[in-house]
Amino acid sequence: MLAIHDLAAAIDGKEILKGISLEVAAGQVHAIMGPNGSGKSTLGYVLAGREGYEVTAGSATWNGADLLAMEPEERAAAGLFLAFQYPVELPGVGNANFLRTALNALRRARGEPEIDAMQFLKLARAELKKLGMADEMLKRSVNVGFSGGEKKRNEILQMAILQPKLAILDETDSGLDIDALRIVAEGVNALRAPDRAIVVITHYQRLLELIVPDVVHVLAGGRIARTGGRELALELEAKGYSGLGLAA
Repeated sequence: MLAIHDLAAAIDGKEILKGISLEVAAGQVHAIMGPNGSGKSTLGYVLAGREGYEVTAGSATWNGADLLAMEPEERAAAGLFLAFQYPVELPGVGNANFLRTALNALRRARGEPEIDAMQFLKLARAELKKLGMADEMLKRSVNVGFSGGEKKRNEILQMAILQPKLAILDETDSGLDIDALRIVAEGVNALRAPDRAIVVITHYQRLLELIVPDVVHVLAGGRIARTGGRELALELEAKGYSGLGLAA
């Protein structure tokens, strides 16, 4: 589904990614780990098309199409979803209206009929229940006044409603207590599917105890320094990045 070859990228003239190559097949979960400043979040931003990041070399294709040539909204319509490490607050924008507008925008782009308010509420309430969130969350402004855990669960709610084909989760476990972490992980696991790929960016193997990845990549210095299975995350937990001779 996703094929990245020798991808290099910079921001404000500073090179962050220095030749990333990896492939994520349909149905797989890949975890990306690495020390601060190694390029983990940058990779997610570049794939999603965030403004300010300049691709200087390499390629990224999504189901054979040139992902980097698409506008951000085209990438979303093609099925790409990015869950932010620091979800943005949108004062005055109701959560329900935001989610329904996003869903119908994707449906229009794909030539599918829009869903009405009642259909949306039925869908949203079912997903809220799975995530242990109250219906009241739909009436609040997007992420305004939300706790850290609520913001992260709201990201997973968006993912559950939008049903992406490629989900990139940028440190979704950051700031979560044990209970919130488990709820978020259960939400992600419920969305694992043969036609969906998931990339989990994380510092901690504790998340990977709950979302068991097929492949683990370790970034260091803007490159993939190690690739392995679940055991690689356990090795990092035991020895740390410095113990494996890895630095940012």
